[in-house]
Amino acid sequence: MLKNLCHHLLGVVSVTIYFINTVIWATPIILLSVCKLIPVQPWRTFITYFLDSCATAWIGVNNLNQRVLSNTTWHVNGLNQLTPRDWYLVMANHQSWVDILVLQRIFNRRIPFLKFFLKKELIWVPILGLAWWALDFPFMRRYTKAFLAKNPHMKGKDMETTRRACEKFQHKPVSIMNFVEGTRFTTAKHDAQDSPFVHLLKPRAGGIAFVLSAMGGQLHKLIDVTIDYPNGVPSFWDFVSGKVKDIRVEVMVTPIKDIIDGGFFSDTYFSDPEQRERFQQWLNSRWTEKDQLLTTLRS
Repeated sequence: MLKNLCHHLLGVVSVTIYFINTVIWATPIILLSVCKLIPVQPWRTFITYFLDSCATAWIGVNNLNQRVLSNTTWHVNGLNQLTPRDWYLVMANHQSWVDILVLQRIFNRRIPFLKFFLKKELIWVPILGLAWWALDFPFMRRYTKAFLAKNPHMKGKDMETTRRACEKFQHKPVSIMNFVEGTRFTTAKHDAQDSPFVHLLKPRAGGIAFVLSAMGGQLHKLIDVTIDYPNGVPSFWDFVSGKVKDIRVEVMVTPIKDIIDGGFFSDTYFSDPEQRERFQQWLNSRWTEKDQLLTTLRS
């Protein structure tokens, strides 16, 4: 009873700090976003450095909050090859919203600020939409097969839009994040998919293929992250209230050049069925290795 009460009090204090920290750093981000309305690329790049610094500082305070108030032991391997001066594509298995906090915790100041591809409609979310735009989160529009069947002249327009959105990344290093399973792992989803993996859902190649096609020439390395929660998948509340005792993270870095030169991916991905199959097989093999690694960690 007393132990549960302590966890609840700890959670309340931690969430309060998260909230105050977010308000503090959201304010300069929103103000600086107005400066980015000036359509001059050198000026926008200059402002982007300040914006990313604000986001990095926000994560830094969150990490301090975790170190002081949580009782989590972190086991992280594979960070020695990373530098904030490279361009990265990051992929990871996905089990909980805590995964995002884990990724921010281990990569903050080691690689450029993590950014996610967002649906174009999210730019209209009050305040957050403006902040995401200011922080150069790329907004993408994906057309369904049914839509393209009725509007064949729109074929390829989604890729053109994404490429234009990514042009800004030529001027400053970036890390693009993608959860290739497309959703969080649950036993029900695993069974519904009839997944061939023990601990993972089936990986979807389309998302990272979209990024590689739009930014392949700019990206330097692929970071493959395996996240494991030895005591069970936690909720956000479990994490902030100090109930998560251990988190294990394994990081594997692969040069993008090895993927392209190895013939696993090319710009013909979206027009060549054989190329799509080859890339999906490569991704499946990575997922098999990840599944085996999780089995080893949990044993």
